[in-house]
Amino acid sequence: MRISFCCTGTKAQPWLDGLHAAFPGAEVEVWSAGKPPADYAVVWTPPQQFIDEQTQLKGIFNIGAGVDALMTLRLPSGIPVVRLDDAGMSVQMTEYVCHAVIRHFREFDGYESDAAQGKWTYRKPRMRQDFPVGVMGLGILGERVSRALAQFEFPVQGWSRSARTIPGVQCFSGEAGFNDFLATSRILVCLLPLTPDTENIMRHDTLARLQPGGYVINVARGHHLVDNDLMALIDSGHLAGATLDVFRTEPLPAEHPFWTHPNITVTPHTSARTLREESIAQIAGKIRALQRGEPVAGVVNHLRGY
Repeated sequence: MRISFCCTGTKAQPWLDGLHAAFPGAEVEVWSAGKPPADYAVVWTPPQQFIDEQTQLKGIFNIGAGVDALMTLRLPSGIPVVRLDDAGMSVQMTEYVCHAVIRHFREFDGYESDAAQGKWTYRKPRMRQDFPVGVMGLGILGERVSRALAQFEFPVQGWSRSARTIPGVQCFSGEAGFNDFLATSRILVCLLPLTPDTENIMRHDTLARLQPGGYVINVARGHHLVDNDLMALIDSGHLAGATLDVFRTEPLPAEHPFWTHPNITVTPHTSARTLREESIAQIAGKIRALQRGEPVAGVVNHLRGY
């Protein structure tokens, strides 16, 4: 068996070592142009040339939950493209989102600013029922985030493409439920996959439907958000601010106004990092399942794009 590793911006050797340990008899190598065809590919943002040269693949494994970069390529038909189900990312994402929601709700950002100026101040406690949280995207990550927020006794509602049922979460679905979902949300969390249908989904007309004083948390993809529309709604007072972990251009350019906007918190795409050991174990298990002719979880639907 031959496994080809083609992961842009990823240190290869630890992955090669882990895959060798999982498949001692396999040939595991970093792809370069002209390498022999492989049986399986482990990828992150590979070039089209890699896909074109790999004519004998039995499976393509993406080392992340988001497959939007892969979906822009011409992929061979009939070969499963498999994303990571979790691999330790959902707990990280839940930590990040809960921290961002609670930091805003409890006004810890304001306390941090006061402390930096040597001010000892109090703020009137807010009521959780006044801060309903809407989670866009109810996949593995979105469901876990929604359940965790409900444990903090926030009103939580979720929106997804197709109908879902999650205990403790009011679920909306489809185009028919989208506007009602927005109108019942004051804090909006984006955990959607990036597809042609979801690109620019957070724009002026949709964000304006959030309750006054709304707050935006984007941990999905930068292209979900129209930057200037967000800043305009914050500057108008309709939105209170945002916590953003993903951006249209990464790293975020030094001149981008998000860096200096007083009501926007920026983090460097770190809400949920791929954990290598867990990911290798999951990929190895799925390769073995494919070899046995068994179905595997996480196979991407090419029509939906996730």
